[in-house]
Amino acid sequence: MREKDIEKYLRDRVRTIGGKAYKFVSPGNDGVPDRLVCLPGGRVVFVELKAPGAAPRPLQIHQIGTLKSLGFRVEVIDSKEQVDCFVEKVKNDGICTT
Repeated sequence: MREKDIEKYLRDRVRTIGGKAYKFVSPGNDGVPDRLVCLPGGRVVFVELKAPGAAPRPLQIHQIGTLKSLGFRVEVIDSKEQVDCFVEKVKNDGICTT
């Protein structure tokens, strides 16, 4: 499984619940998360996608920490199963039963 396959799966699954998973790029700010997920009700989650078993690089960890310190939710996802759990959590007020 490649990172881009997981990214496409996330985009498609978020769409099924009425959200948008925008590709997030910020010139001059390397290491920002891959996707900005906008959900019904004005909820926003940044998502860093990785290949299965891969970890964020130090710069990505720094950017994730910065966003979290500003009060944003940031998820790191490396599998389709984690995408499914993420979607279930945002649909069910933070509960993932899988």
